[in-house]
Amino acid sequence: MAEVFFDNWQALLRTLVVGVLAYIGLIFLLRLSGRRTLSKMNAFDLVVTVALGSTFATILLNKDVSLAQGILALALLIGLQYLVTWTSVRTAWVRRLVTGEPALLFYRGQFLSSAMRVARVTEDEIRAAIRASGIEALASVEAVVLETDGTFSVVQPSQGEEASSLVGVKTPENVT
Repeated sequence: MAEVFFDNWQALLRTLVVGVLAYIGLIFLLRLSGRRTLSKMNAFDLVVTVALGSTFATILLNKDVSLAQGILALALLIGLQYLVTWTSVRTAWVRRLVTGEPALLFYRGQFLSSAMRVARVTEDEIRAAIRASGIEALASVEAVVLETDGTFSVVQPSQGEEASSLVGVKTPENVT
């Protein structure tokens, strides 16, 4: 029963040394891979982040995994993420596959119920996003978009001939 609370000093020392070195290795690899690795997360980024955390925990706690194996596993995950994001910046179909597309949920005074059902978003959540943007009247909103990272963007009508921020977001044909 005593092993539940304390195994031995050697195991604690291993966790301490490997933990510090693995942490330094992870920080080095993250810095090497660039800011994109730590940016706002879409579903793909979340999976990579969870995998990095799981790998880090395995390095710390599993005596059968050497520090070199763990650092290689972290480098592999970060390298694959770098490759996928590098490709997604250059190839539209990869970008759509990895990050998805933004979803238009509210457009020119109308809630788009079919898009809301697919995105599993309620009218109350859309109203909350509009209020959080400091807008009182729904009529003052051009659109509400669910972005690929899960945040809501509230778009106000443009003033003049400026390019719309809704470029790339599919707008419904049947809504005027």
